[in-house]
Amino acid sequence: MSSVIATTRFSVLDRSRVRAGHDGPQALRDTVALAREAERLGYHRFWVSEHHSVPGVAGSAPAVLAAAVASATATIRVGTGGVMLPNHQPLVVAEQFGVLESLFPGRIDMGLGRSVGFTDGIRRALGRGKEDADDFGGQLGELLGYFDGTQQAHPQVHARPAEGLAVPAFVLATGKGARIAAEAGLPLVIANVRGEDAMLRAIDDYRAAFRPSARSERPYVVVSGTVAIADSTPEARRILLPEAWSTAYSRTRGEFPPLTPAEDVPTSTMTDRERALFEEALRRQVYGTEEEVADALEKVIGHSGADEFLVTTSTYDRTALLGSYRRLARLAGLDAASGSEDHGRPAPRG
Repeated sequence: MSSVIATTRFSVLDRSRVRAGHDGPQALRDTVALAREAERLGYHRFWVSEHHSVPGVAGSAPAVLAAAVASATATIRVGTGGVMLPNHQPLVVAEQFGVLESLFPGRIDMGLGRSVGFTDGIRRALGRGKEDADDFGGQLGELLGYFDGTQQAHPQVHARPAEGLAVPAFVLATGKGARIAAEAGLPLVIANVRGEDAMLRAIDDYRAAFRPSARSERPYVVVSGTVAIADSTPEARRILLPEAWSTAYSRTRGEFPPLTPAEDVPTSTMTDRERALFEEALRRQVYGTEEEVADALEKVIGHSGADEFLVTTSTYDRTALLGSYRRLARLAGLDAASGSEDHGRPAPRG
């Protein structure tokens, strides 16, 4: 194991993906079961996501799902990746996480994003518009102010029981998110969505603009991405086919469908655009044998200087998925490090 990987925290984000032939409730139960396994393997955090009116994703209420995950586990940190703050009133989010932290003290994370609903119809149902994402910085400041008692947007309003509690906050980088995280002095969560060069530039900008705060004295970077490990490279690639096809389908047809078995992915009948998007989705993932993945992760972590890697793998085959997470835990030495909170690096609270 390289020293770079050995000193990096590894965590899990599960999107509660619906699988063909299975329903949304089963996807949520699968998420809770995966959280138990992630804890047993020594992963540092387990996060859940927020999506609304998406056929292929069951995770629509992350605070509720986080409560179920925290109830089913005992030591792993639990949080959101993330709550999309423009979809909600900051007071309500503060109250939800105040309750979570009160019930599961010292284990709750508050990952926050600036995206709004996927379509105009969803945004109208949520009572939000695209413009609501423009005030993410203000919404974030109000939310954090409810915890430390400094918010002035609504004088004499207090978030109970959140006020006075310390819940670590993270900002998911989309668009201006990296700069907002830096100005607020918060950890950054970022993915290779627009290419590695763009990701690395955003990380550099974040570190350069970072303002130390009571929540984080130094920049803290969490790189998120898909990782699949199997006995062979083709087997690992096969794990990623359902999600890659679902992504290509969503970008060409406007709907994110349930995951299908790998053998049902229509590799021979894709349109040229679908194939291009499908191959692009695969290129940005890390997959292969343990040795190949170790080399790839060492490069990603080394180039980015990431403090933590958030694994976001989804697939139809749950057995293959669990096997991949077990192999990654072994590769990263998580079994031996499961009792350690710092993995050798300084970090924000949590």
